[in-house]
Amino acid sequence: MLAGTKDVLNSRFAVSPLFELDSLLRTLNGLNRHPLPAAWAARLLPAYHRLRAETALDALLALQTRYYGAVFVAPPPQGLAQTIEMDLAEVRRTPLPQARKEIAECLRREPVTDEAVLAVLRGPRVVELLAEVLRTTGDTLLAPDWPQLRAICERDIVHRAGLLTRSGWAAAIAGLDRRLSWRDGAIELAWRCPDETLDLGGGGLLLVPSVFCWPRVAVYTDPPWPHALIYPARGIAGLLEPVPAAEPGALGALLGRSRAALLTALDAPGSTTQLARSLGLAPGAVGDHLAVLRRAGLVTGARSGRSVLYRRTPLGDALAGGSVD
Repeated sequence: MLAGTKDVLNSRFAVSPLFELDSLLRTLNGLNRHPLPAAWAARLLPAYHRLRAETALDALLALQTRYYGAVFVAPPPQGLAQTIEMDLAEVRRTPLPQARKEIAECLRREPVTDEAVLAVLRGPRVVELLAEVLRTTGDTLLAPDWPQLRAICERDIVHRAGLLTRSGWAAAIAGLDRRLSWRDGAIELAWRCPDETLDLGGGGLLLVPSVFCWPRVAVYTDPPWPHALIYPARGIAGLLEPVPAAEPGALGALLGRSRAALLTALDAPGSTTQLARSLGLAPGAVGDHLAVLRRAGLVTGARSGRSVLYRRTPLGDALAGGSVD
C-alpha cells in the first residue's frame, strides 16, 4: 500500500461490533489459528452450541471459510460511534442479489449438504433471517463483554491516533505485526504478493482495532470495504490471557494493588470510564485512585472533548517499570 501526506490526513479510525462478532464466531468455529483461552472457551462454548441447536446460526457459519467470508454480514464500520444496531441496519439494507452472489461464492469454496442450512441460504428472506441470527448471537456471545472490549479499543485509538498525527505511519504501525512495516513511503505487507501495489490515492486507511483478530492483523482491499487495516488492540492479550492471581509485589505493596493496576494500565491514555471498564473496577473507585496518583505526580490529566484523559508522567513511567504482581 502506498501512503502520502493526504493519506495520513484522510485516514480514520472506527470500531466494528459485527466484525468482532464475526471474528469471535470464526474462533469458536475453529477457523482462526489461535483458539480462545480456556476460561473464555468454558464460558462461551456452551452458549455457542446452544445457539447452533436453537437458531439458524449454522447458516451464518456456512458463510465463513478460512480465506473468505460473506461481507454483507460484517459490513465496514463508519466511525467511532458505531453500534451493533447500526451494523444490523446496514445488513438489512443489503440487496438480495448481492447477498446471493456472496452466498454462492461461500458455497463454491465450502459446499454445504445440510438441507436446513440450504433452505435458509436459498430462501427469499435470507437477509432478514441472517440479520436476526446476528442480533441473537451478538446479544448472547458479545454484548456482556462489549463495554469492556469497546473501552480497550477506544483507548488504543487515542494512543495510535496520537502516534499517527505526531510521528507518521512508521510509528503508528510499529508493533502491530512482524510482517507489517513502513518502507520508502509505503506500508509493506510481507504476506501479500510482492509485486502487488495498492495506491491509496489520498483516501487514507480505515484503521480498526480489534479484540478477536488477536494476535494477527487483517487487511481489506476489496469493495465494499475501503482499504482497511484491522489490528489487535493494545491490552487485549492481557485480557484474553489473564495472569493468575499472585501475592502483591513491589509496586502493589507500594501503591496498593488497584492503584498499581491503574498505573500499569496507563501505558496508553484513558478516561475514568474506559479504565473502569478495562479493569473491572467501579468508576468512583477509579476516580479516587487517579486523584491520589495525580497528587503524587505519577499521572496527569487533560481534557479531550467531554472526557479527561489520564496518562503517566515520566515519574509514573519509571515506577511502572515494576510489576503489579
